[in-house]
Amino acid sequence: MLNIASSHFPKSTAQASKPVPVETQHEDMIHDAQLDYYGKRLATCSSDKTIRIFNVVKGEAKGEPVILKGVFVWKEVGTGQGKGSGGELQDGWERIKEHTLHTASVNSIAWAPYDLGPILACASSDGKVSVLSFQNDGSTDVSIFPAHGTGANAISWAPSVVSNANPSTGRSSQGQSSISPQKRFVTAGSDNLIRIWGYDEDAKKWVEEEVIKGHEDWVRDVAWAPNIGLPGMYIASASQDRTVLIHTRPSPSSPWSSSPLLPSLPTSQDPHFPDAVWRVSWSLAGNILAVSCGDGKVSLWKEGVGQGWECVSDFAS
Repeated sequence: MLNIASSHFPKSTAQASKPVPVETQHEDMIHDAQLDYYGKRLATCSSDKTIRIFNVVKGEAKGEPVILKGVFVWKEVGTGQGKGSGGELQDGWERIKEHTLHTASVNSIAWAPYDLGPILACASSDGKVSVLSFQNDGSTDVSIFPAHGTGANAISWAPSVVSNANPSTGRSSQGQSSISPQKRFVTAGSDNLIRIWGYDEDAKKWVEEEVIKGHEDWVRDVAWAPNIGLPGMYIASASQDRTVLIHTRPSPSSPWSSSPLLPSLPTSQDPHFPDAVWRVSWSLAGNILAVSCGDGKVSLWKEGVGQGWECVSDFAS
């Protein structure tokens, strides 16, 4: 059983509607669930080795799901269409890629921002990260490299454009506002670290740009906030140590600084949640953070003006 909830984020607060249960019919633990950009499709994946895709109408899953077996890259081709170059066809979905370079479980996958093209990044328990770039001719370029020696648990892409402008003036060193594209993502590992990777266009390879410390146990999840090209960057990380850290960088030349969420306010400054924190996810505007905890609750957080981060809603998942 899975619960989905629609959230509405006014200027001053955030409220979540009552969660709607979805009977997924999975036969084992559900590890992830994702809505598409328009909120009309829900995909779930499970230890039963299936992916189930539901149509969502007015916040509720309707009809029987499409069931895809095996963890591959799938493309929707529509019912009644023949196979393309990829091979297997299931309920209108064609398997176009099987990625077999990892030697242990793939724990996290993430598509790059749309304007960077079809690029998929994967984080694995073998400690490596792989990046697949799909070409127009149907071929795929693959990069794979060591990232976290004891296992990579999560991966998240940075916004595809970043402002090079000074936050106070809105202009670059040349006197004009400047926006430049970038290929960059952040990974979280069982080495308790967060690592930021950028693509070196000259060397044609991924290089480690930053290492962020702060957690005392496995980092279970990491999420880079959308910023719509505005100055300032935010990364949230969730850990087995029962804390969530917000890492901020006001400009590309500034160092990263980290601060914890404080779930016990106003009674205490204790940064620990009741259980291990498994997932963090930003709203599309990047101003609300959802935190999923091992105690079965989801909380929503928003940055207050000069007051740090405050919990604006929480509910049982």
